[in-house]
Amino acid sequence: MNLPTTPQRSRMMANIRGKNTKPELNLRHALFAAGFRYRLHRRDLPGSPDMVFSRYHAVLFVHGCFWHRHEGCRFSATPKSNGEFWRLKFEGNVRRDVRDLALLRQGGWRVATVWECALKRSVEEVVGTVEEWLQGDQDVLVVE
Repeated sequence: MNLPTTPQRSRMMANIRGKNTKPELNLRHALFAAGFRYRLHRRDLPGSPDMVFSRYHAVLFVHGCFWHRHEGCRFSATPKSNGEFWRLKFEGNVRRDVRDLALLRQGGWRVATVWECALKRSVEEVVGTVEEWLQGDQDVLVVE
């Protein structure tokens, strides 16, 4: 296996986006088909949630297991090179996620986090869980 050169890796990393990722799009399309309406990436809310369901006063984040450090998940492996950079990057991501969740909860929002690996297993199952959560009264939901 040939490893990418530094410029190749830089181009690859630059193409990774924080919005409109494949897992997010899959969940959005399925929830829309199930009749749910939402706003995308509201920048006036902490963390710019991926989906905001104003009718339910609820927000939803779709977290990539690698970037947001899903504990115990096989998709959250740490790169072997440049360890200190990655450690600081991941710690910052996790710290920001915790802060944003707390701020949203303080603002009275219900918060759901859907992990990428759950969507890889079954989008339909995740949609069912999110649907129950939206229509229920549970404040926080984590779909792993």
